[in-house]
Parts: sequence; C-alpha cells; structure tokens
Amino acid sequence: MFDDLVARVRAGALGPDPGTQHIAVAFTTRQAVRHAGRGTSYRNEVLSLRLAEAVGSCAVEPGELPDSALDDCVGADVARLLEHPLLPVRVAALDAYLMHVGPHTPENGARPIALPAGSSLEKSRARARSVVELLDLPAGATVLVVGVVNSLLEALRSRGLGYVPCDLKGGGTEWGEPVLGDALAAAGRCDALLVSGMTLGNGTFEPLREHALRHGKQLVMFAQTGSAVLPHFLGHGVSAVCAEPYPFFWLDGGPGIIHRYGAGGGGR
Repeated sequence: MFDDLVARVRAGALGPDPGTQHIAVAFTTRQAVRHAGRGTSYRNEVLSLRLAEAVGSCAVEPGELPDSALDDCVGADVARLLEHPLLPVRVAALDAYLMHVGPHTPENGARPIALPAGSSLEKSRARARSVVELLDLPAGATVLVVGVVNSLLEALRSRGLGYVPCDLKGGGTEWGEPVLGDALAAAGRCDALLVSGMTLGNGTFEPLREHALRHGKQLVMFAQTGSAVLPHFLGHGVSAVCAEPYPFFWLDGGPGIIHRYGAGGGGR
C-alpha cells in the first residue's frame, strides 16, 4: 500500500511531477527528555525535509542516520528521493510532497485541535488525550500500543482500557510493565491498535495495517512521522489519524495545533 502511494505520486496522480519539486533544506532534530515527575527518560531523532512551505518528517533510531543522508537530500528532487536506499529518506520526502500538495486543512479533512501552552509533560498529556479520544472502545477493552509513550498509556488507563505496550527497543513502561518487541505477535489478543507513525520509517507499518484490515479492528495512528502520508490510508485499514507536523509539541512551550482525521470526520 505504501509502495502504491509512492507510485501514484511518481505518476503525478496527486499533484505536480515530483521530479520538478526540489528539497531546499534538510535537517535533523535530536531530543532527550525526562518529564518532571517521571522516572524514565528517552531520546528522539527526526529527519525533516523542507519543500516550499511544507516540512515532511520521519523519525529514526538515534544515531542510525548517516550524515551523508542530509547531503543526499539538499537540492534533490522528490522523485529522486523516493528512490533513495534509506527508507526514512523516502518517507520524509513523500511526507514533504504530500504536505505541500495537501496540507492539514479542513478542506482536506483535517480537524484542528489546539494544544495549550505548558510544560513538556502538560503538552504531552494534552496530546495523549486527543489521540486516545479517537478510539471508540468500551471500558475493559485491550489496546495494542506500538511506540510506547507513557502519556498515552496514562490516558488509556484513565478510560479504563487495558493495553499491551510494544516497541522495537523493548524495555519497560513508567510503571515497570514489560515492553514487548514483537507487536504483530501480540496483536491477536488486542481489540484495537494505537500505532506510532514511526512504523512507516522502520518498515513495520504494513503488517499492522493488514492485521487491522483483515480482522476489522480499529487502527489509530499518532503521527509525527508521515503526518501527511497516513491520512491517505483512511478506509484502508487505518480508522483515524492524529497528525502532528513539524514543529512538534516537545520543541516549544507555547500553544500548538494537531490535526485529527477519521473517527466521524473527513479524510483524504
């Protein structure tokens, strides 16, 4: 499905010839965070590409993106980058292109949600509530969470929902629960899926989408990676998307905006 979307872009089916669209700026954002009152810390790294007014992004494992990737992207046309050997580069380029031709606006099916100013933890919790509201589940249901964010787990707990936390890095949650490394193996015992857009960049998204489609389960995406890409999968396994384009909530203490798709709203 991802490859089909890339093929449509390359064919000019969604906008101008990507061979005529050039990336002006390529940059990475690296973050380490430990919210006040929390006992665990984590790191993020994100590749972002600027196309005209749009910024497309893809998270990567910290330290894994070679410096040469930025040089490959600057000045390159999108068509060329959609063939880049690194999947995160292809995802970021696709995201930038789709953000450029179809920004997050009500006309394109997006519903803006204001995030209030506040501390990193306050903003994380506000985003988490907006994401979890996209799940239509009774108390007692179990959610597969792929890409562990403790504020999301906290929001699920507040709604009386169980969860199975999964992340390729493994480890544990803020509450000492084990984090599983194989999300697909755990999906069968869950009623719905809550999945990070980062799965686009590490190649694990498609099996999860197929599982949700095959079993008729809700699949809600929370997307800093591929925020303009994932709304194109609504109705094709994805039931809702919380899209958060650059700059992300953790970069600034001021107010911000995220965009929700699906779950009774519109879509691409």
